[in-house]
Amino acid sequence: MSRDIILRSILSDKVDMTPNGFVADQLTPEQFWDCHELFFDKVLEIHASDISGIEGYGNFNEECKTEHATYREHLIDNFAEHKEGYWYNWREMFDTTLLKREFFEHYYKEMEDRIPYCEGHRYLINEFTFFVNMITDGKTTVGFPDWTFAGIGDFLTDIAIMDLNKPYLRIPELFVQYCEKRGIVIPDFKERYLCTAYCKGLDGLRWHASIDDEESCTSIMKSMTELKDRIYAL
Repeated sequence: MSRDIILRSILSDKVDMTPNGFVADQLTPEQFWDCHELFFDKVLEIHASDISGIEGYGNFNEECKTEHATYREHLIDNFAEHKEGYWYNWREMFDTTLLKREFFEHYYKEMEDRIPYCEGHRYLINEFTFFVNMITDGKTTVGFPDWTFAGIGDFLTDIAIMDLNKPYLRIPELFVQYCEKRGIVIPDFKERYLCTAYCKGLDGLRWHASIDDEESCTSIMKSMTELKDRIYAL
């Protein structure tokens, strides 16, 4: 079976892959805050999917299979220098782009130190939950038409991506309140969140540096620098 067919078969019926509405990026902060629980409801429906027939961690290939046996292997391989494709020999960017070696290596170590907290937490994740990739009507619907980077990992990845996209919305702060209201207990939340957030932050930083996007690089570095204090204050 194809990747799309398998995805549809394991996704909860409550997850909309062909939604009607408008791009969630069009919401003002006030509009998002008014309906933020709807976003968390729908994102968590993704993570409620039955993945008992899928092994490992990482992004799905065309047969909806993963490449790595452990979460550590998945995250470390994500930053491998000699992996074929776009990121082959990417560390050369330290000398040729806006990517700063000291900053990258500091937060890579922060991420790596927290991997044990995430190990064993396996969920279906969309891993592309930027607001430009979500469709909503702002009232009853949030849908996810793009599953390019879907795979298996810690579900907090999808929440961290939302915050990386728009840190001024205070996504993790709102999510903690949401969980407390519903009696949802997330073991080792702070360390798991930081691990996933640093991973996606470094990923985003590397990408924006590769296209010389100075504004985005500056924004991501500022967000990552402030993140630990925000999370530990929760």
